[in-house]
Amino acid sequence: MSNDCLFCKIIAGEIPSNKVYSDDDLYAFHDINPAAPTHILIIPKKHLTYVNSADEGDEALMGKLLLKANQIAADQGLSEDGFRYVINTGRNGGQTVFHLHLHILGGRALGWPPG
Repeated sequence: MSNDCLFCKIIAGEIPSNKVYSDDDLYAFHDINPAAPTHILIIPKKHLTYVNSADEGDEALMGKLLLKANQIAADQGLSEDGFRYVINTGRNGGQTVFHLHLHILGGRALGWPPG
């Protein structure tokens, strides 16, 4: 855990969130500034700053992140019409909270290119 990380504080319960899912490795919650009707963030409880901070030791965690995102998307009713995953990496990639997180976006048609 990083003491100054917003998402680490959410995981620790220091900052409230609208929790969707939690286990020993992952925490998922509704984004407070949604960009789609359904906008959920799923984060590893292990503090990884960027997606490219993960290494071979994080292989199982990264796989679990995607598989759990699939389950959450299905539980939210997004599977039939489709949804989008986004992982922003670094400032130029649009990352604003420097703790790896995957956005699950759905509930409407999403345009392309995104930004």
